[in-house]
Amino acid sequence: MEKKKITENLLYILYQPYKWFVFLPFLIVNTLFFSSAAVLTASIIGQKPASLFGTAWSRVNAFFTPIFVKISGKENIQKNTSYIIVCNHQSYYDIFLIYGWLGIDFKWVMKKELRKMPGIGISCAKLGHIFIDRSNTQAAIESMNAVKQKLVNGTSVVIFPEGTRSETGNLGPFKKGAFKMAFDTGLSVLPITLIGTKDVFPSKSVNLLPGKVRMVIHKPVDINNYKEEEIDTLMTDVGTVISSALV
Repeated sequence: MEKKKITENLLYILYQPYKWFVFLPFLIVNTLFFSSAAVLTASIIGQKPASLFGTAWSRVNAFFTPIFVKISGKENIQKNTSYIIVCNHQSYYDIFLIYGWLGIDFKWVMKKELRKMPGIGISCAKLGHIFIDRSNTQAAIESMNAVKQKLVNGTSVVIFPEGTRSETGNLGPFKKGAFKMAFDTGLSVLPITLIGTKDVFPSKSVNLLPGKVRMVIHKPVDINNYKEEEIDTLMTDVGTVISSALV
């Protein structure tokens, strides 16, 4: 055990120069490159082809971190079907995992502050992702209404219903927005569990490390099995499904 601990500490020390002097500059440069390519492609060809640059961006940075990804449950996604996708949120690396490996067309619902990020903000806007102002209820409602118009022909929406990253890895309380949208659109809720990303890049930390991550895609939850006044029951049931893979 002591030998293992010494080895882990040595690997951690050796990784730090790579993180700061190799990976971080590489991340900045390739983010600007892929963002620019996505904006240009979206302007000329369209949003769906341009989204491939998001997948490439995610996989490239996952490879060079490195993280080792395992996916299960892809058979639960029906082709050309739109979903309200809800995921637990542990780390910024959740974005790499979903964008890189989910394999379907979707739009993010993200906080408006990300709109100001160099490269990422403008490319996400150009790709049709939705920025939401959580401090302005009316603006948030208008943003969510804009999302609904995009949910056709197999295009889904990805929402982190916790609203922020979990610092412990445990599932936090859900906000109702995603579930209200499910009732409004009649679309099934697709629960996804992300595992291990908090160990790669913890919330409120710069302690990036290589690691193993998993994405578990659960069976869709049919919204027709619930009445609108049972939204709390729906939220509890979806939370139970997501939490089941965190054990």
